[in-house]
Amino acid sequence: MLQKVKMLVLVLLPIIGVAVLLLSWWAGTDLAQPTRRALQDYHREFLSAPALHGVQISSFKTPSGVPCLMLIPEASGILGPRGEKVRAKIAGDGVELMAAGQIRGTLVLCHGRHGRKEDYLLIAERFCAVGFRCLIPDLPGHGEHPEKVAAFGQRESALPKEVLLTAAKQFAFDPAQAGLMGLSMGGAVAVQAAAADPGMWKALIVVSSFDRLITVVEHQANSRVGSLVGGLCSWGTEKIFGWRAGVPLRQVQSVETAAKLTLPTLIAHGSADGVIPLSSGKALYAALAMPDKQWIEIPDADHDNVLITDFPIYATMAEWFLRWVR
Repeated sequence: MLQKVKMLVLVLLPIIGVAVLLLSWWAGTDLAQPTRRALQDYHREFLSAPALHGVQISSFKTPSGVPCLMLIPEASGILGPRGEKVRAKIAGDGVELMAAGQIRGTLVLCHGRHGRKEDYLLIAERFCAVGFRCLIPDLPGHGEHPEKVAAFGQRESALPKEVLLTAAKQFAFDPAQAGLMGLSMGGAVAVQAAAADPGMWKALIVVSSFDRLITVVEHQANSRVGSLVGGLCSWGTEKIFGWRAGVPLRQVQSVETAAKLTLPTLIAHGSADGVIPLSSGKALYAALAMPDKQWIEIPDADHDNVLITDFPIYATMAEWFLRWVR
């Protein structure tokens, strides 16, 4: 019997070793160099008829080659269906709004991993409806950005500032009243950007993001293959990511940076997030030291549908920016 167990172990160990190697290679590579999301039909529909959504769209690039979109409210005051809905909710909450079509400030919106700037068109429609100009860049390793590697904010902290200042110069507007929003990976970029240029941003919103990336990697590995094999996969993923990205995975964090922030910050997270656990979002929020902060837990929302549940998250986010970006 003992001999059979030894034989079984000798057979399984190489198989497990190969599996761990393959999983680590895939996970580490996908973190640093994710598959780029192609332009979708609904993106093309929006881009072909922006007036139906109550916006005007312009494209531009920054000096470093970052492809961006700028959305502004339709000057006539015409609103798209999503814009009408969010304005009605905000007005019902007793918040005073400018007339539709007017602009009170600028928001830079940072998409998540495997995303692209066009994924935020429907989000920008809502913010434009309440008076914001929206700038949406492709982040490194995504969309049409020329850089191949994503570093989760460790090398992208200057990107939102570059986007804002480039647009302000090209389209002749004052960049003084500006806010930042980021989802998941984009949230990590937004946190680093807010800390890098604290005087540039009036408010920050972070949705479904993490305290430390290693926490997310370990959570994903352990939940999928168990703690023993998961620990090996986490270690391998860490090594592959560091090699691919040129940044140690354990250096990728938002929690220490968040503790240095001084601007009003709202953090939202889905209660059923299976990608970035709720505890990771709570740890990020707990690190915030400023008095003007808010935590929003979106009931039953997972990572992929956090912005498309029945919870009025868009009105909540818009009211946060309306309060501080002025």
